[in-house]
Amino acid sequence: MGAGPNGLAAAITLARAGRSVLVLEAAETVGGGTRSAELTLPGFVHDVCSTAHPLALGSPFLGGLPLAEHGLELVHPPAPLAHPLDDGTAVLLERSVAATARGLGPDAEAYRRMMEPLVRDAERLLPQILGPLRPPRHPLVLARFGLDALSSANGLARRRFAGERARALFAGCAAHSILSLRRPVSASFGLVLALLGHTVGWPLVRGGSQRLADALSSHLRSLGGEIETGRRIGSLAELADARAVLLDLTPRQVLELSGDRLPDRYRRALGRYRYGAGVFKLDWALGGPIPWRAPEAARAGTVHLGGTLEELVASEEIVARGGHPERPYVLLVQSTLFDGDRAPDGQHTAWAYCHVPNGSTRDMTAAIEGQIERFAPGFRDRILARSAMDTAAVERHDANCIGGDINGGMQDLGQLFTRPVARPVPYSTPVEGLFICSSSTPPGGGVHGMCGHFAARAALRRMT
Repeated sequence: MGAGPNGLAAAITLARAGRSVLVLEAAETVGGGTRSAELTLPGFVHDVCSTAHPLALGSPFLGGLPLAEHGLELVHPPAPLAHPLDDGTAVLLERSVAATARGLGPDAEAYRRMMEPLVRDAERLLPQILGPLRPPRHPLVLARFGLDALSSANGLARRRFAGERARALFAGCAAHSILSLRRPVSASFGLVLALLGHTVGWPLVRGGSQRLADALSSHLRSLGGEIETGRRIGSLAELADARAVLLDLTPRQVLELSGDRLPDRYRRALGRYRYGAGVFKLDWALGGPIPWRAPEAARAGTVHLGGTLEELVASEEIVARGGHPERPYVLLVQSTLFDGDRAPDGQHTAWAYCHVPNGSTRDMTAAIEGQIERFAPGFRDRILARSAMDTAAVERHDANCIGGDINGGMQDLGQLFTRPVARPVPYSTPVEGLFICSSSTPPGGGVHGMCGHFAARAALRRMT
């Protein structure tokens, strides 16, 4: 149930094992967090949720699928990421560790010492951290990563770096965790995203992220799998004929769907599952490219806005405490600089979001656009139309984004590997043949398909 990336990944894994598979999707289109739509004006294609997809290549599962044969084309901006600063320059995360280090001034050597071992060990490290807890195949590699990864982003940035540029670059990456940057393990997100930038980049899907979901669907059908859209299931009783049911749903939805089929103890555990902060998202149709004060920012597909480490830590701490920062951390993607298929000639799209408390109804348009104007004066003059989504609208577009939480639940130390319930096989439930395959299972949020892949493998072991 559910035709997001994890549901489709689960179905593909089952179909490759020779099982007959039917995917049921309540919406009229597949995709979940990878849907695209004309949110502003005709001819402007916007990604409803995700746009930059490092894990489309870095995922041990998605990276091994023949998706190019099914129409997927990835576009690589010259630089994965830019982080503008108030001095009129921007720090760039380049594909090369050495090139990135050259832009970090006194922290060049410190950055190389931190990232070069991770890049060298990436092929051994990523399969170990993109999945459930299990005995490590490369314990020394994992231990070396864990020494930094378990830290808070604030602590690691201050410990590793002395200058503003390196600290800001790392904090912007770590803020993808949607945690307070003072919380343990928030550093792990910064390390992994920087690592992916150096090893596979942060590519965009030509024509919109919907085409990634479409490629997955096409591959599934080539394996004999079936997909029904516009099919909403109200109870697990409707699926009684299935040998195994895999739910690309979060715990709250599983509880609503299961009725009294789940044992009380497991139901209570699911009820304690914690959702994280939400997002407020804006999409724009633009009459021209964003006029960055730092021209080098136009080399990057993704741009982090928010200034220094201190500002980012303060902003994310306000959200973690239930507030709305006046100068929020903003994640922006400017895809049409590199993919002209998304807008009419000479015009552009961009989107951005900031973090807000779960379920927030606050309109953050002025705050987000204020942060963009801070680093790109004249941005508002290029807006032809905008679409705004508060947390409720985000959830309407993707029912798994409870309260606007795009990670399927808080990814702190308490839920990073034990989501949704601490069990030897977290994808299984106490009900025979019932599994959870959403981002509410390890390794959590992100378009990587690993949650669905591991859930399907668990189901196959039970069926043999």
